[in-house]
Amino acid sequence: MSHLADPNIDWSFCPNIGAAYLYVILFALTTLAHIVQMIHTRKWYSWVIVVSGGMQTAAYILRILAIQQPRNDSIYSTMFVLLMVAPVWTNAYAYMVFGRMVYNFTQDAKVLGIRAWRFTLLFVLLDVIAFLVQAGGASLASGNDNVLLGIHIYMAGVGFQQLCLLCFLGAIVRFHQHMRAQRSTQHRQKGVTLLYVQYAVVVLISIRIIFRLAEYSSGIDSGIAKKEAYQYVLDSTMMLIALVLLNIWHSGRLMSGPESNLPSRKERKAAKKSGQQILGRGDEGLHGKHSREGSAGVV
Repeated sequence: MSHLADPNIDWSFCPNIGAAYLYVILFALTTLAHIVQMIHTRKWYSWVIVVSGGMQTAAYILRILAIQQPRNDSIYSTMFVLLMVAPVWTNAYAYMVFGRMVYNFTQDAKVLGIRAWRFTLLFVLLDVIAFLVQAGGASLASGNDNVLLGIHIYMAGVGFQQLCLLCFLGAIVRFHQHMRAQRSTQHRQKGVTLLYVQYAVVVLISIRIIFRLAEYSSGIDSGIAKKEAYQYVLDSTMMLIALVLLNIWHSGRLMSGPESNLPSRKERKAAKKSGQQILGRGDEGLHGKHSREGSAGVV
């Protein structure tokens, strides 16, 4: 690479192209696995995690190109934005999986008094807000003007994402209490397995968020930002582990079949019109879309 003192170069350190190639391969493999699993299980909501993996794969392809063409600002800027915002999609997928867990493993399809489908919608909308704020901030920070403003906006988006994660963690803990009260069955064990994967994903995303907040707390040129190893270990590796965990314990395998899908809007409207209430699949994994009147709350 050309000398780092060159003002036309965006890098503040000598990037390791070998590491970039390695992470392209690793992210591509886990993303390909998610595509195969999505098609095999027919759980089309998994497109969200495919987007996350795809964006991170693309980010590292662009990183290689940015290393090879250090004076190309557009490649570097696109890489920077993708790397900053891709994990938000993993966050959204965790919310979507958890909503389906609430439907599949409770009697009333509620957590904290919120219906599974409404919980999913609420947290995904919050995640969209976090994504838009982070994308806007990262876009500003990747340019030559308004860099500090961009970093502040990005950090606000990341902080908001972490706040949502803490609220989400509260819902997970409440759901965990419900699972512990159930008698042990094969169906319950699937829910417990998914539950621990959710805990792990929340921790991994939180580590990444704390790292990014610490990295940019002193501006774009902080000491942390100038050490590439931190970014690999505390950001990309955390997100890679999350993707692999979601491969190994894929929600489509542990909540399989069309009966595990959330009730459609049409089904919910029909149930409401007939004065009935859609229940969850319950402790035994029974079909929950056949509504009954007057269910008692569990969670």
